[in-house]
Amino acid sequence: MTIFFQVVLPVILVFCSGYVLQKILHLEIKSISTVALYIMLPCLVFDTFYAADFDQDYFMMVVFSLLLLFAIIIINKMAAKALRYDTPTESGVILSTAFMNAGNYGAPIVLFAFGEEGFVYAVSFMVLQQIVMNFFGVYYAAKGSAGISMAIKTVLKMPPTHAVWLALLFKYTGISIPGNLMSSVQLVGDALIPTVMIMLGMQLANITVKNLSWDKISYAATLRLVGSPLIAWMLTIILPMSDMMANVLIVSAAMPSAATTTMYAVQFDSKPELVSSITLITTLLSIVTIPIVLNILT
Repeated sequence: MTIFFQVVLPVILVFCSGYVLQKILHLEIKSISTVALYIMLPCLVFDTFYAADFDQDYFMMVVFSLLLLFAIIIINKMAAKALRYDTPTESGVILSTAFMNAGNYGAPIVLFAFGEEGFVYAVSFMVLQQIVMNFFGVYYAAKGSAGISMAIKTVLKMPPTHAVWLALLFKYTGISIPGNLMSSVQLVGDALIPTVMIMLGMQLANITVKNLSWDKISYAATLRLVGSPLIAWMLTIILPMSDMMANVLIVSAAMPSAATTTMYAVQFDSKPELVSSITLITTLLSIVTIPIVLNILT
């Protein structure tokens, strides 16, 4: 219970504030999301990659992300065949289980649980997940109709993508950045996490679910909240990495379904009601499962 009150509860309370605010005022989330995506997130990514010491851990993080993704996709394809899911249902389940909320949920949990050292890994993993989600997420949502071309265009348009190479350019060319300019970048970047935490609560307030398919939801929730961290744990044993990074990746893999997948499902008509239901249920269940994962790791 100590971990719940010290780590999880503060995050949940921020989510709740956004949820209540949205239920009362019905604000436009897209504007807030745009500011976070185009200004705050690039600043945080730039600051993180500019200050980071790249080593084998970062290469292992990329390998980890891809192996975890493909492992979950393979499991879903086997389950879809066994359970005779149609193509839209299979795509909806993949969207809900392969992509976790590593950003506006996972990053603050890691910050509270492991401090600044773990938070650096969490931000790097968040960027990787965003790139993976924008490519494979769009692909599976569109299921090939516009998947590849749209995914590539989306990734190239992402401001965080450009923030990464700009940070690396300044870092390795030795170009100095004035201290007051970096202070401004850090100030804006630090505003991202509380903003997206509130925004997640607002997104959850907008999710409406009807005629819940409990068999599919149960399967997806089990894979997302139990199967994913177990696969992550096995990967951290196989891949050489520091204990801190392993703990951050396991906790990140235990996060509920990414809220972004709901937008993809709606846009491409890939079972949006099912995806929304899984996102909501996994987020609620994570209040119980995440403290268990943190207790095991700590």
